[in-house]
Amino acid sequence: MRKIVFELCAESIQACLAAREGGADRIELCSALSEGGLTPSHGLIRAAVLRSELPVHVLLRPRGGDFLYTEDEFNLMREDLSHARTLGATGFVLGILRADGTVDVERTRELVELAAPLEVTFHRAFDYTVSLEQALEDILGTGCRRILTSGGEPDVLAGAGKLAQLVQQAAGRIEIAVGGGLRIKDAIALARATGANHFHGSLRSSEASGMQHERNWVLEETDQFDGTSRFVVDVADVQAMIGNLRNA
Repeated sequence: MRKIVFELCAESIQACLAAREGGADRIELCSALSEGGLTPSHGLIRAAVLRSELPVHVLLRPRGGDFLYTEDEFNLMREDLSHARTLGATGFVLGILRADGTVDVERTRELVELAAPLEVTFHRAFDYTVSLEQALEDILGTGCRRILTSGGEPDVLAGAGKLAQLVQQAAGRIEIAVGGGLRIKDAIALARATGANHFHGSLRSSEASGMQHERNWVLEETDQFDGTSRFVVDVADVQAMIGNLRNA
């Protein structure tokens, strides 16, 4: 019988608690989703582990931008991994590429070995590789347990065809987790079209601030923070996503 796993990508303790109440199977914990996700803080990792009662997989990403890391940045990833283990993390999410768009197999394997026996997911850096098919085989050789991907497209709906091909290529050797712009309304169709068992989404929505005093500043177009709202996750949305995926 097909078992569907849903992982909530959470950047706040509120989202972690919504994951628990909504029935998510796992949390990918990060900060700064506006940057595509960065390594979360000590306090957030600890709170997520203690209060969510779910497996917490911590993102290792020392900065925004590309996935070509300097030695200093790689050392930060090693240190963050070791520290998160002491806080109770049950897995890690990472992605490292070479300048030519191939997977940095050696560095990825080093982090997988450092994390062992905890699970490691190779994140959507995969979607920036020069060949998804070759990257899958390379990642398989590193010991990663799953690949998070939108099929090399901006979102999972556009990448549905390629995702189905990747699931076929993986053939149970590694898990293909469908993620990147996953929407509740598309969940049934995507679950059917891709044949995947693992799905990933943030399910964030904007909520008005409770502040009674606000500054009405005119912001530059590049400035995404206005101080008048925040992102939250609704328990009902988590439940709806899981219900749709499992009814496919």
